[in-house]
Amino acid sequence: MQKPLPPLTWLRAFEAAARHLSFTLAAEELGFTQSAISQHVRALEDRLGAQLFVRSHRGLVLTDEGRLLLPDVSAAMGMLVAATERFLPEQDKPTLVIATSASIAHWVIAPHIAGFQALNPDIAIQLVTTVWPDDFVATNADIEIRFGSPSVVGRDADRLHPCFLHLVAAPQLAQSIDRTELASWLPKQTLIQPVGLSKGWRDVRKMLRIREDLRPALLVDTHGMAVNLALEGAGVALCHGLISRDAVRQGRLIDLGMPQIEAKEGYFLAAKASALPDQQHRFLNWFKYLVAG
Repeated sequence: MQKPLPPLTWLRAFEAAARHLSFTLAAEELGFTQSAISQHVRALEDRLGAQLFVRSHRGLVLTDEGRLLLPDVSAAMGMLVAATERFLPEQDKPTLVIATSASIAHWVIAPHIAGFQALNPDIAIQLVTTVWPDDFVATNADIEIRFGSPSVVGRDADRLHPCFLHLVAAPQLAQSIDRTELASWLPKQTLIQPVGLSKGWRDVRKMLRIREDLRPALLVDTHGMAVNLALEGAGVALCHGLISRDAVRQGRLIDLGMPQIEAKEGYFLAAKASALPDQQHRFLNWFKYLVAG
């Protein structure tokens, strides 16, 4: 049976300590404490049954066993670095991390990001798309754009406007109705709605005084997907006006003319603690101007 390899952390600690001949300098390089590096090396020595360093007040000296082990460990570390570096983008610009609702990324940022890049060629942007609130926990972003209610998104977030729900459909579907007959036409259509809304098709039914039930046949997890389905002619979407705005302006979707419904849930913008305050400020100004239309 093959013996298990020592943990990679032990080998990294040994290799760094051997290069610097110092536990302290190895700790600074790897982000550990000096005592942690010493313990990792001691654990490796115990596993191998060999002393790798002679320790003295002047520093470290490799033993014969340490000199024998070092070339192979260094070569292996070099191979691991080369294997992983090919997956990392070559980037010498500061990278601003934007964690954003997938709908905002697709329907608000993506169509206009070239304009930001033209104005700010010295900034790289990493877009991390999310759907649910807990997706933001591990992003460590400079800026967050969340969807939800004020109690969910946090006190440090500002609501983005416009913030309303309305009915949209593809032109070929919208052309099939007389706007005065909307109340009788809607119950016959495929209705689309994002999940997680406090207001929905029941509110539309009350507003238009429709006798029949209005129940969505297509439930989706984002307003962006509701817009996508409407564009494909899948039905009538009840969706957030900020996400559908560009498609309506371009004539790709038609607002069916029902009075807007004030949305309890919306999109919220938050600036987080950042190591790139200037880049963060420039993106926030651009994005706020973009949303303001």
